[in-house]
Amino acid sequence: MDATLLLIEDDPSIREITQIGLRDAGFEVETAGDGEEGLARFRSEAPDLVVLDVMLPKRDGLDVCRAIRAESMVPVVMLTAKADPIDIVVGLESGADDYVTKPFEMPVLVARVRSALRRANLVEPAEVCSLGGLRIDVPGHRVTNDGREVPLTPTEFRLLLELARRPGQVFTREILLDAVWGYSYLGDSRLVDVAIQRLRTKIEPEPDSPTLIETVRGVGYRASR
Repeated sequence: MDATLLLIEDDPSIREITQIGLRDAGFEVETAGDGEEGLARFRSEAPDLVVLDVMLPKRDGLDVCRAIRAESMVPVVMLTAKADPIDIVVGLESGADDYVTKPFEMPVLVARVRSALRRANLVEPAEVCSLGGLRIDVPGHRVTNDGREVPLTPTEFRLLLELARRPGQVFTREILLDAVWGYSYLGDSRLVDVAIQRLRTKIEPEPDSPTLIETVRGVGYRASR
């Protein structure tokens, strides 16, 4: 088996089909049918990755994601019936690493899961980067701003690091999708825009007038020199 996954989905038919599809892809899959059960199974099973539906009874998926992220950096791929930017924002802010919109094709979900697992298993070099007043401790996965820790999700950390390592270089959305999320052909460029927006609210003195991460109109983004 590649890894153990926890699938938290309240719809029995979707849960069964998804479990079968993930098992066929080589994963061991545990399941839960509501948020409370899902969080309990997460704590008892210690899965390598969580596939988490947003709309759940007893405790919704966003709340479950926040609870998971408060105690673990395990990858979380959210399933959502909506693809509006605001829904992506809320999911990423809750600590999710990626999202898949329902209805989804099983190969798409499997590719996202494998990509998230690869990212989680990467060994980062002993490196410290800086951007403005930010200090990025790579192996410690910590960012500080003038000595004060900046709370970033794993995806926000990877995005900031990718830009900060090459200040002045312009990154297209497609390049960032491939470098940060690990896929290009399956990607949604809105994911990059939303993640940049959320990152700016945490690191920029004035997020509406960013100076650390600049927009290059019609192309993409770059970190300031």
